[in-house]
Amino acid sequence: MARYLDPRNDLTFKRIFGEHPELLIDFLNAVMPFEPGRHILSIEYLSAEQVPDNPGKKNSIVDVKCKDNYKRHFIVEMQMFWSEAFYNRIVFNAGKAFVKQIDSGENYHLLQPVYALAILNKNFDRKTERFYHHFQIVNRENMEEIIPGLEFVLVELTDKFRPETMSDRKLMVLWLRFLKEVNEKMKVLPQEMQENAFIRRAAELCEAGAFTPEELAAYEQYWDIIRTERTLMEGALREGRAVGHAEGHAEGRAEGRAEGHAEGRAEGRAEGRAEGLVEGEAQNQIKVVLNCHLAGYPIETISTITGLTPEQITEILIRHEV
Repeated sequence: MARYLDPRNDLTFKRIFGEHPELLIDFLNAVMPFEPGRHILSIEYLSAEQVPDNPGKKNSIVDVKCKDNYKRHFIVEMQMFWSEAFYNRIVFNAGKAFVKQIDSGENYHLLQPVYALAILNKNFDRKTERFYHHFQIVNRENMEEIIPGLEFVLVELTDKFRPETMSDRKLMVLWLRFLKEVNEKMKVLPQEMQENAFIRRAAELCEAGAFTPEELAAYEQYWDIIRTERTLMEGALREGRAVGHAEGHAEGRAEGRAEGHAEGRAEGRAEGRAEGLVEGEAQNQIKVVLNCHLAGYPIETISTITGLTPEQITEILIRHEV
């Protein structure tokens, strides 16, 4: 009886999709919103480290990057946490991949589309029950008018993911179920996953027996980092709410005396909570960076965990003299 490791872990995710092109092709064809007849036939892996031409500019590291037989570029990332900064990160990475396709003086017609796919282990859009989000650059007055070049797909792999709502995309559902359901508690792979050759192979790559003791230690270390960050994030959010509530209550009372007690109190609470949450989130990011640094994690790993660039992390470390 096999013991499976969680494919959402940084180590297993990159082994499955970063080392086995046939699995990445099947996964992307299942999940991405391709037009008929435009499915991927072959891919070429590209460096996951996106280094700018100018050393003074920011660089970044993504989980998997490749281009296909149509020369379309793909960025694939697994994110265990969500923060508002991730919007900027995903646009930043896709934009960088887009402009890096041509050198100075080359024609713009050489540019090919860039697709960014992010699998999220947290909800980011609580205004809808949809778990699959496809973003394009569109004309707001005529949604059929699209500027090609950048597309973003964000998938919330949470309780919002309900397979029964996607009966028309069975292969996508099977891949997402693989990512969500396979973990250390699973002893036997479900029959429907065993019957799919690609997913069965991906599961074999997750078997603990295929990893060295050093790799297993790195696997557990990753979860330690995730648990630490989750604890810090939850604490910071609670602190932010408390600060926001107190500030909002005080501001609301002051405004209420001038403009009406009820209206001022409500507005003060809302503004205070918002300011407290923003401040709390920033403090949480700093705590995570410092704790990871003290634990001995390299800047590249801290960047993957927090979504911050190496330059931002270095600035935090210098500011706090560590």
